[in-house]
Amino acid sequence: MTAPVFVVDQVPGGPEFVLDGPEGRHAVSVKRLRAGEEVVLTDGRGRWAEGIVRAAEGKDRLVVMDLHEIREEPGPEPHITVVQALPKGDRGELAVETMTETGVDAVVPWQASRCITQWKGDRGAKSLAKWRSAVREAGKQSRRVRFPEVSDAMTTRQVAALLATADFAAVLHEEGSEPLATAVLPEQGSIVLVVGPEGGVSPEELAAFAQAGAKPYRLGRSVLRTSTAGTAATALLLGRTGRWS
Repeated sequence: MTAPVFVVDQVPGGPEFVLDGPEGRHAVSVKRLRAGEEVVLTDGRGRWAEGIVRAAEGKDRLVVMDLHEIREEPGPEPHITVVQALPKGDRGELAVETMTETGVDAVVPWQASRCITQWKGDRGAKSLAKWRSAVREAGKQSRRVRFPEVSDAMTTRQVAALLATADFAAVLHEEGSEPLATAVLPEQGSIVLVVGPEGGVSPEELAAFAQAGAKPYRLGRSVLRTSTAGTAATALLLGRTGRWS
């Protein structure tokens, strides 16, 4: 098994570092790490260092040594962004969690016209914080050192502007005439996928996205929930682009 990952504000170098606070507590009291075990410290933005546990102190202090080499993981090619319409309840957190574990590079919350959930005021801020927390924890669990970025929620007009800049843009839709599995994909640059809400993408939204260069594509014969479609599509693209090879 690969070494467990812990997040730090700045990746340390040098002979020794003390991991404390919530991450130290998780390492000592939950993971129960002991002297001699390997760990990875990362900033979640691609920089990371591997070290050896020297000691576990109390309930929330892990002393890590031999952090001599700070490494940097290059940005992935092509870069995959999923525009995720806001699902009901906690399905949004489930969606970003599984997309992170699968390998997505960025997530954009989208306030689609048919979304039942509304991100407004304090509720919106709390929901966005939950999505970002879910990404952080899923990134650690899946041993990533470059976590997906979760942007502020976007309107349909903002999503259309994002799609217009992509090297490949698609709207996942059950009435798409072409399967995503046969689409011509770029080897580099950016891929942006749109996942609609439970009520579907409206005709007006489809038209706006088509004008921005995003065609409708289908995943398969079955219609997936909004909380699972992005994960399935991400897995398909990672396999087809060679990023899983």
